[in-house]
Amino acid sequence: MESYYWIILFLVLLVIEALTMGLTTIWFAGGALVAFLVSLLGGSFALQITAFLLVSILLLVLTRPLAKKHFNQFITPTNAQSLIGKYGLVIEEIDTLKNQGRVEVKGQEWAARTKEEQRIIEKGKTVEILEIKGVHLVVKEREVK
Repeated sequence: MESYYWIILFLVLLVIEALTMGLTTIWFAGGALVAFLVSLLGGSFALQITAFLLVSILLLVLTRPLAKKHFNQFITPTNAQSLIGKYGLVIEEIDTLKNQGRVEVKGQEWAARTKEEQRIIEKGKTVEILEIKGVHLVVKEREVK
């Protein structure tokens, strides 16, 4: 009779995973499936619980990072983070030491700074966006090839 509980738990966990796509319950569904197999082979309830916990934890620890990496490669960065690696036009000279400079990117103006305090980038130059710190773009002058 315990076998049915494990298969029901397995199916419920699969349905939850299908509805949420959060990579949270799939690992426990694997544990429930192994516990189901242990129960079919006549293993005690304590052995079934142990198998469920052990397999669930192992799947979670060993495969979740790989699965997240695989699935997250298709996620497009949103909002400001999508600007990293893009190019912009300097519309006001960038002088980090004087705390001045503006860049236009995709039709929007941004305050801009360089990583080096002594670096000045003239108006009209093209810059690459390296990162975003607060409301400032951190940029470097685009290298012409």
